[in-house]
Amino acid sequence: MTGRGVSTLLAGILLAIAANVLAAPVLLYVAALLFGMLVLAALFVFAPRRRIRVDRTVAADLLTVGDDTTVRMRVEVRTVMRPPAGLWRDVLPPAVLGSATGSFPAADAEAVPGGTAMTMVYPISGVRRGLASLGPLQLTTSDPFGLFARTDELGDVTPITIVPAVLPLPRLADRTGRAGGTAQTSSHRLGQGTDNLSPRRYVPGDSMRRIHWRATAHRGDLMVRQEEQESSPDALVVLDRAGARWQNADGETDLNGFDRAVTACASIAVHLVDQGFAVDVVDATGVLIGRLRGAEDERDGLLVSLAGTSPRSGERDHGLPAAAEGHTVGPLVVITGTIDPADAGSLPHGGAGSPILLATSTTADALAAAGMQGWATAALGDDPADAWTDAGAAEPGSATVDAGAAPLARSSGSPRRTDAAGAETESAHVR
Repeated sequence: MTGRGVSTLLAGILLAIAANVLAAPVLLYVAALLFGMLVLAALFVFAPRRRIRVDRTVAADLLTVGDDTTVRMRVEVRTVMRPPAGLWRDVLPPAVLGSATGSFPAADAEAVPGGTAMTMVYPISGVRRGLASLGPLQLTTSDPFGLFARTDELGDVTPITIVPAVLPLPRLADRTGRAGGTAQTSSHRLGQGTDNLSPRRYVPGDSMRRIHWRATAHRGDLMVRQEEQESSPDALVVLDRAGARWQNADGETDLNGFDRAVTACASIAVHLVDQGFAVDVVDATGVLIGRLRGAEDERDGLLVSLAGTSPRSGERDHGLPAAAEGHTVGPLVVITGTIDPADAGSLPHGGAGSPILLATSTTADALAAAGMQGWATAALGDDPADAWTDAGAAEPGSATVDAGAAPLARSSGSPRRTDAAGAETESAHVR
């Protein structure tokens, strides 16, 4: 019952009382008329049985924080009476922002066998990473007098994933090899290679195209080439999820700080793989969060994993040394929350090529203690590019590289590298 309906009911009761007190039957007739209106309005609103089907489609499979997309709803109404008139509203989670409301039925409503169909489109934008759901659709209808209102929740919810933004970073300063990660290779598989590789004896099943004719003529036996396997140096990104490191002064979880860390983790991981590194993203205990080797689906998988990650409650983890154990080739990036000087001063990097420590909330003493151990340190704010530059990881004078702008996936064939003129050329097998 709406406010108007409540007023009508109270007016009818007062008129009925006044009719008895004043001995005025006409007031009783008016009260009866008001009560009758209430009954008819209630029947008009609540008696009809409706069958409504809702199909909801989101334009983007993954919604990035700060990006916009559209939601399209197809609504089919089947009822013996005309379609109800009112307002529709799609329930939105706190992770997205949008205007999901309008008049019902929509202006483009069309007749279909057994009912009416219409399409509603509304925009949404991601405001916070996470796993959320759109819906259900709420339809509010009322009687012509506005005495009663009926709100139905229709259709199922549609899951949506809001992934962290991948922000651009300056090019990494300390790169392993002339072309970043792509210049480092190893040779430990057999196959087709170049003439200056050591040959081996022919075995049944080897391709005739692999025959090393010079070695065959020299030794008198059929010899074939060995093939070297191209590989990139590894980069390790550690996201510390220990709950004790993400508590503010009030003892509550610092979700904003953790979101900044997740954004930095995604941006740095994608940036490093674009620079030619093979990237593993783990937590402080060494549990794998994602792995990037250059494929687009690997990047999406990492972003989805980061969308659902959160600080773990319980005791503080002491697994940072374990996460970095054995990593000595490429960059090592550790992203944490509040770290004290004692923990920072005892944090080993295992001789990593570029050890970088980023903390969202820490003291100068803690950063100095980590610096004494060989870490490049910086406080992590809203823009990870600032921390990347403050830690000395950015190449001097380099422009900000839009992480993820270049395609991560690459077709099979010879690897590519950049020559001195900056042009990308086909690379032969590099030793």
